[in-house]
Amino acid sequence: MADALTTGAAAGRGISTIPFWWEDAPPEPSPDPLPETTDVVVVGGGFTGLNAAIALCRGGMDVTVLEATDFGRGASTRNAGHVSSGVNLGKGSSSAVRSPMERTLAPDLLAAVRAEAAASFDFLEARVGELPLDAFYRRSGRFVGAVSQRHYDGLGEKAERLGGYLVARADQTREIGSTAYRGGMVIPRSGQLHPARYMHGLVALARAEGAALVSGAAAESIERKGAALVIRTARGPIRCKDVLIATNGYTGMLLPWLRRRVIPAASYIVVTEPLPAGMMDRLLPERRTYADTRRLLNYFRPTPDGRRLLFGGRATLRQRDPASVAEDLRDRLVAIFPELEAVSISHAWTGTIAFTFDFMPHLGRRDGIAYALGCNGSGVAMLSYLGHRAGEAMLRRPPSAFWNLDFPTAPLYRQTPWFLPLMSGYQRVRDWLDTRQG
Repeated sequence: MADALTTGAAAGRGISTIPFWWEDAPPEPSPDPLPETTDVVVVGGGFTGLNAAIALCRGGMDVTVLEATDFGRGASTRNAGHVSSGVNLGKGSSSAVRSPMERTLAPDLLAAVRAEAAASFDFLEARVGELPLDAFYRRSGRFVGAVSQRHYDGLGEKAERLGGYLVARADQTREIGSTAYRGGMVIPRSGQLHPARYMHGLVALARAEGAALVSGAAAESIERKGAALVIRTARGPIRCKDVLIATNGYTGMLLPWLRRRVIPAASYIVVTEPLPAGMMDRLLPERRTYADTRRLLNYFRPTPDGRRLLFGGRATLRQRDPASVAEDLRDRLVAIFPELEAVSISHAWTGTIAFTFDFMPHLGRRDGIAYALGCNGSGVAMLSYLGHRAGEAMLRRPPSAFWNLDFPTAPLYRQTPWFLPLMSGYQRVRDWLDTRQG
């Protein structure tokens, strides 16, 4: 992941490859020492791990959070800050196709999972209200643009289920200053925040609750010794009673069983220079979060100060220098908003997300070790909530509906996602066909 100020082709154009969010809230090492023993070790210091630590500390546990680098250097501060209530939960290949979740879960379990997906949004709104740092949260609503008439027709059932409503193409200019879509859907229960400030607020709250936060402490192995577990880290060993793995897209071979069930993939974001006066009013009049129904989707929003437009997408699922992807994202941005042709890009960066084979987040326990991961590109609210529910489960409270759902993998998949180039190419062709149809 590129952290240098400028890299490659970006250097000549003055594009920063540091995430825009870090200008206000950069990653920080933690001064906490590594204790010899603790009740619970949480591996991963992002949204999931910190919310779990807060729940565990409030339940009377002694908690240590291990972060491989600095707190705030991973995907939790590299995303767009979109806050949704399960809109992408178990997503299928398009808006008109039933998701794996809908095809495999029994009706009562499906209803319970959907209820918890909605609850994740309420949890996130309550949590930002507790933080000692303003995360610039705003319930903005979300507009999803349909790239074809078939996709628009497929949004009807989803809009009804999510408490949203359809916007016909003839009326969409009140939502977005673009003719690129064939109408869309508005979901009022959606929001936006500053992910790095949210992250730093969680760090402060977890520390205030008593958690030890240890940076530069990548977990290297887990060994059971009687009733205890010993985690060997880059800073030495630590003994505990229980472990939670909360590493999402940064899940390595610490637990091979788990690694075979998550697919690390890249997502890319660019931010424009400040827009001319009045332009944001024309392009994003409601200042919502925005996405579309492409398989390699686009997503965008105004920055918290309302002066710049942040634009992200799955231009490719492979890891590449973000500078080399910036032009592709800029082309996508201008295709939606031709008015931005003369506007420069100031920032371009990448982050690693984690897909699962059933497009579901997963929470559970295997061989005595708990896990919560698999954001599928929509993790701000969901993984915050599942981190909290993981902490509650480890306190022996009633488990979540997500607890120990079947967690599939694929034959021949061990660690390297060799199929991503094929998947990207296939989805790109399907997106092209949908656009042509539209």
